[in-house]
Amino acid sequence: MLSGRSIRLAAVAGFASLSMSLSAAAAPLGEAQAPIRIALNEWTGQNITAHVAGQLLEKLGYKVQYVTAGSFPQWIGMQDGSIDMTPELWTNNLGDIYPKMLEAKQVEPVGDLGLNARDGWAYTDATLAVCPGLPDWKALLESSCAAALATAETLPNGRLVDYPADWGTASANEIEDFKLPLTAVPAGSEGALVAELQAAVAADKPLLMRFWAPHWLLAQVKLNWLDMPPCDPKDGARCILPSPVIKVVRTGFGEKWPAAYAFMKQYQLGAEDQQQMMLEIDQNKKEIGAVVGAWVEANAARWSPWIDEAKK
Repeated sequence: MLSGRSIRLAAVAGFASLSMSLSAAAAPLGEAQAPIRIALNEWTGQNITAHVAGQLLEKLGYKVQYVTAGSFPQWIGMQDGSIDMTPELWTNNLGDIYPKMLEAKQVEPVGDLGLNARDGWAYTDATLAVCPGLPDWKALLESSCAAALATAETLPNGRLVDYPADWGTASANEIEDFKLPLTAVPAGSEGALVAELQAAVAADKPLLMRFWAPHWLLAQVKLNWLDMPPCDPKDGARCILPSPVIKVVRTGFGEKWPAAYAFMKQYQLGAEDQQQMMLEIDQNKKEIGAVVGAWVEANAARWSPWIDEAKK
């Protein structure tokens, strides 16, 4: 029979062993009491990406804070330590600071977000009937296609509804470069682009336009994407291509929060998911935390492996 002293020693040893085991299990979290500060930029989609990442990092055992910062000002925060990561960075909109910080090894990309972002010419289902060669861009060279897309202001050319004029003229430049029988007609605003597409879909009419994804409207209407003409991806003024969207953390993030670093390398969020949440927030006026929380609850099968892997 064990003496009282032996029992106490065994209990202490067992507690110490348990504490060491728990400590070993918790070690990958790193400085879990220090909040991970996530940048919030100017558009709803990026805020969704940030909040999904934040809610999942909380499930992993971290504290998070959201820091409102513009696409360019966020780099000041990354430099002074007030921001730890930006989970959705469009590589066609980097500014001048990011490349310098990357070269100086002040920031680290941690992979593609998997957003499948799009920027290009798109068309409605009804357009296929008059331009049957789509999505090949050469279908636009056919005079019958151009005639079906023409309006009184563009005859004999077909009409391409373009981005507002102050967003740039890449569409007009591509039309010129590839000698397409089209005329780019700038929309007055994003709202005008949305109204144009909604009207064409409702009336089942042909429409060719420049658009982008993710966008909340694409959770409601179908849009097809043209295979754009080949062009120099370095010449943004004359070449329209989808932009890779990446995740970026401050250098040292992995040492401070090892499990969070492993998680962010795996974290993915597709355009379809983002668009549905954008619709709920922007059009149905629901609160972002609740919308994201509902997505997290409904998609445990998708994100649980990321967390399980990050804990290893």
